[in-house]
Amino acid sequence: MNLLIFGAPGSGKGTQSALLVEKNNYKQISSGDLFRNAIKNQTPLGLKAKEYMDKGNLVPDELTINLIKEVLGENKDKKFILDGFPRTIKQAEALNDLLRELDRVVGIALFLEVPKEKLKGRLIGRRVCKNCGATYHVDSYPPKHAGKCDNCGGELIQRADDKEDVIEQRLDVYEANTAPLKDFYKRMGIFKSIDGLGTQDEIYKRIIEVLEI
Repeated sequence: MNLLIFGAPGSGKGTQSALLVEKNNYKQISSGDLFRNAIKNQTPLGLKAKEYMDKGNLVPDELTINLIKEVLGENKDKKFILDGFPRTIKQAEALNDLLRELDRVVGIALFLEVPKEKLKGRLIGRRVCKNCGATYHVDSYPPKHAGKCDNCGGELIQRADDKEDVIEQRLDVYEANTAPLKDFYKRMGIFKSIDGLGTQDEIYKRIIEVLEI
């Protein structure tokens, strides 16, 4: 079954997607990771996306849709998790059109519910490895050695869009553009809400119960 997992910034989409990939052989397609990789490699698309992401704004629909279309086309035979895409109604409609072209469907749209104040704490404390992209939190999931990645020893940094002056903008943008997707997927009959509070394993267990896998 192909999945879509969405929620506000800091809700744990990437963490839970990674667990599903590790334990259930999914292909994770994260729009944020794809853009950050493009930024790291300084591609034309990456440089355009960086202008929006650093300010806490969404990357324009056209750029995002084209990127996802390319990746889905390269992974036609793999079951996938879309992590952080779609983020607008326009993107959701474009995704439906694209999946019809590829003769594929999304079976369940999982939404991670987390209160706004909890989201802020998660984002402000988040640190990411500059080399491999592994994610930590200064309080709830610190590295074994301060400032260094457990996996590769790379430097841990705070993303530009996780800084306090940008977070409020990101959450406002989310409420305006992404929250309406809940009604969109409810109308399609595939929406499932997941309590996003608790440990990684507790949240993962809730997801597995919904997916029945």
